[in-house]
Amino acid sequence: MRSASAHRNAPAPSRRRARQQRRRRARRRTAFGIGLLCSLSVLGATAFMMLGDDGETGNGQTSQARPIPPLTGNAVTTKAAPSPSPSPSPTPTSTPSPSPTQVTEKGKGTFTVATASGSAVGKGTVRRYRVEVEDGIGIDPRAAAEQVHAILSDRRSWTADGKNGFKLVSDGVYDFTVKVASPDTVDRICGSAGLDTKGEVNCDVGKQVVVNSKRWLTGSPQFSGTLDDYRALIINHEVGHRIGHGHEGCPGKGKLAPAMMQQIYGLDGCRSNAWPYTASGTYISGPSVP
Repeated sequence: MRSASAHRNAPAPSRRRARQQRRRRARRRTAFGIGLLCSLSVLGATAFMMLGDDGETGNGQTSQARPIPPLTGNAVTTKAAPSPSPSPSPTPTSTPSPSPTQVTEKGKGTFTVATASGSAVGKGTVRRYRVEVEDGIGIDPRAAAEQVHAILSDRRSWTADGKNGFKLVSDGVYDFTVKVASPDTVDRICGSAGLDTKGEVNCDVGKQVVVNSKRWLTGSPQFSGTLDDYRALIINHEVGHRIGHGHEGCPGKGKLAPAMMQQIYGLDGCRSNAWPYTASGTYISGPSVP
């Protein structure tokens, strides 16, 4: 290595060349630094233009993130459920089956006995009954029998008196029949005993409790309860006649109407009620009506 003194003692031309080389190297370093600074400034300005303070670009438009590439390998992907295709419309038929609210004014005149039976309910005299439904009126016999059985088994029904019981049967000996029939057939059956049901109401005649399907399916405009409650009123009222009860009137404004009241003709200030007894076993009575 050369010493410092040897460098100072070098000939003059050599010293001039050395100074020129140092100046050239200094100029190159300065140019590189300026170029690098300019590049960084441009990148910074570009970044500022791409994303501003509020997620907006410099031109006021919301920036959008780049889509993330889908995962690969063992990643689990969820497929969108396909849009359901429209179900084909059913082909209309010339004679559609009646819906539960459609009333067939005239059935076939023949009846199907419900193939249903139940245990005896109540005490005292147990009356055996069966349920029949007229063909062609759109009411299922077994479903009707099950509902009648449930009504007569309810503790608010006639078994609450401790003197009457009932047993649903489908064959063998029976004491009476509950028949659900079209208005036309009801008029015919009830009319044979001199009763005018006018296609609207039910009756109890001979060994038959005859239920008008119109009332069974649509209830009554005078009754504010549910359709099931109105069906209970039909059965309780007509079976009430069967075991010896006559008609009763409203006991007073705001009180419950007796089950033996003809509620379809008006409530006279009473409240709709389907049951002859309260849940605690009290008879809901009213004044006797001829």
